[in-house]
Amino acid sequence: MKSKFRLIQGDLVLWGILALLALASFFPVFSASSNLSYVVGNGTPWQHLIKHMVILLLGFIFMIGIHKIPFHYFKGISILMLPIVVLLLIYTASQGTTISGANASRWIQIPFVGISFQTSNLASVVLMIYVAYYLDKIKDQGRRFSESVLPLWLPVALILALILPSNLSTAVIVFMMIMMLAFIGGYPFKYIMGIFLTGALFLLLFILLAKAFPNVMPNRVDTWISRIENFNQSETSGDGNYQVERAKIAIASGGVAGLGVGKSVMKNFLPQSSSDFIYAIIVEEFGLIGGITIIVFYLIILFRLVVITHRATTIFGKLLTIGVGLPIITQAFINMGVAVNIFPVTGQTLPMISSGGTAAWMTCVAFGIVLSVSAAEDTDKEKQEDHLEEQNPLAILSETI
Repeated sequence: MKSKFRLIQGDLVLWGILALLALASFFPVFSASSNLSYVVGNGTPWQHLIKHMVILLLGFIFMIGIHKIPFHYFKGISILMLPIVVLLLIYTASQGTTISGANASRWIQIPFVGISFQTSNLASVVLMIYVAYYLDKIKDQGRRFSESVLPLWLPVALILALILPSNLSTAVIVFMMIMMLAFIGGYPFKYIMGIFLTGALFLLLFILLAKAFPNVMPNRVDTWISRIENFNQSETSGDGNYQVERAKIAIASGGVAGLGVGKSVMKNFLPQSSSDFIYAIIVEEFGLIGGITIIVFYLIILFRLVVITHRATTIFGKLLTIGVGLPIITQAFINMGVAVNIFPVTGQTLPMISSGGTAAWMTCVAFGIVLSVSAAEDTDKEKQEDHLEEQNPLAILSETI
């Protein structure tokens, strides 16, 4: 009963690492935002830092509030949210405008607060929760494919199809995570392979149709192809490799100990230096030591996710932790892989570090859900201890005395 009166519950190591990542993000965000201030002419570094701090503060408030919700409530929440996120994705895709010069088919503007909201982030979390719920629901039933087409694969296909035209990397990451979650949840492997091949075929068909009829619907197929071609030809210089080349220069300049806080040079030449390529700025200013430290932080988070999954007493708790937690770690390593030219440019931010709005909020929401599972484990443990104490005559006698 003691945990009910604590502000934070659950895995304290995970809480600590998330707080350290948030605090560590202040330095590179403040430094890299000078690119937006002096090169682009958008505000001052202090304004960007204060905005980043407010966003993370709100994110941690969301995390604290969400981790107090019993995790089994998220089953019903995901069912209610599915039609809402579908409508939001449709509205987002139908805008046909731009926000700050960027493709607005990813974002909607939140009225009166001046913050853009990336609906695919919310849709991804809701979809992963729903898949975990459905797999838990059918765990003791016969898993016939025909019975799961409408309740499971239709929502998955609809949401991913709405995300795909504007955000290939997010759609692919979520699709792969769903395949993995289905495998862990005991869904028949032959059906998983069938769904995987169908998804790959749909992607190929979409690309061919987009190339054949480019004006039918907004899409970024040409951007995807260009990025892949640039990645395959990374040894050659050109406009398409501008970001990657500057990121590699920044990393090479950092050496072992880095140039020092705020002394990055490439931040003035590297687009998206405070978001997509912030890892390159971290390595330039903090060196190999700083870069490895960030990697270690994410590996510790991954380890804590494994621990929480192992300790969860229900199938839904295990699947929920994997479903909402693992995509964040995957996103982090993809972001860092892009900076060191292991992957093509994807537009994935570095969770808890990159500047931004809803991406940081949805990361905090996802970790709040994970911590809700962890808090339930602690509550069950305390109940068992209280029950043992009630059965122990010596404990009762000592309390009486």
